[in-house]
Amino acid sequence: MQQKANFQNDYAAIWRAKKEFLKPVKYIDKICFDDLIGIDRQKEQLIENTERFLDNLPANNVLLWGARGTGKSSLIKALLNTYAAKGLRVIEIDREDLDDLIDISDEIRDLPFKFIVFCDDLSFEEGEKGYKGLKRILEGSIESPPENVKIYATSNRRHLVPEYQNENQGVNVSHRGEIHYGDSVEEKISLSDRFGLWLSFYHGNQQAYLDVVESYFKDYEGDRELLRAEALSFAQTRASKSGRTAKQFYNSYFQKKTE
Repeated sequence: MQQKANFQNDYAAIWRAKKEFLKPVKYIDKICFDDLIGIDRQKEQLIENTERFLDNLPANNVLLWGARGTGKSSLIKALLNTYAAKGLRVIEIDREDLDDLIDISDEIRDLPFKFIVFCDDLSFEEGEKGYKGLKRILEGSIESPPENVKIYATSNRRHLVPEYQNENQGVNVSHRGEIHYGDSVEEKISLSDRFGLWLSFYHGNQQAYLDVVESYFKDYEGDRELLRAEALSFAQTRASKSGRTAKQFYNSYFQKKTE
């Protein structure tokens, strides 16, 4: 029988919906903030918000949105590694299980820790209604949201749900230029509006990509120019110069050179 997470000793857990079980994470990714290059602005704002949360000051739920492979989820892992000793805990939940957030919050509301509920790659397809549960935990209903819980979500979409051209036919502009959104558009915008802090992520330029590559090869003693050329060639095959691509190049190149 699996042992349920004990947050006195377990810093992170993953919600297993089928068993209604918070599975403790025993092997946490050791990434730290110094490993994350080229996203200093986002890093600074996320740290400030989280420190306010830990200090019992007003803090926001956070939406990290933008290009894939740019360090969004890595920032959450770095937060845990930095602030676990100060009482920060992370619970990861899948998008499909967001209706369980109410039950999870009931379980952790009175615990003496600060919880980030983390949903990676959060988005909803047309017709899905799972975001209704997310709205309830973000702002509460007749019961106020737990003071020791914040939602940190990553997404490739700013408004979390797909937007279509025909929906904009319901948008009217008054004679003063004021915009009035149609019901379907308003519903979608209202979801992302419940995140008080939006952090945007974009693919960097070639130099930013190479800077990340260099950070992985600090102790490399080979030909640096050749290394950079191969890193660019690798990125070209992936059609991406993201931090994720830099890590994948490191994994590939390091193995090749040590065979």
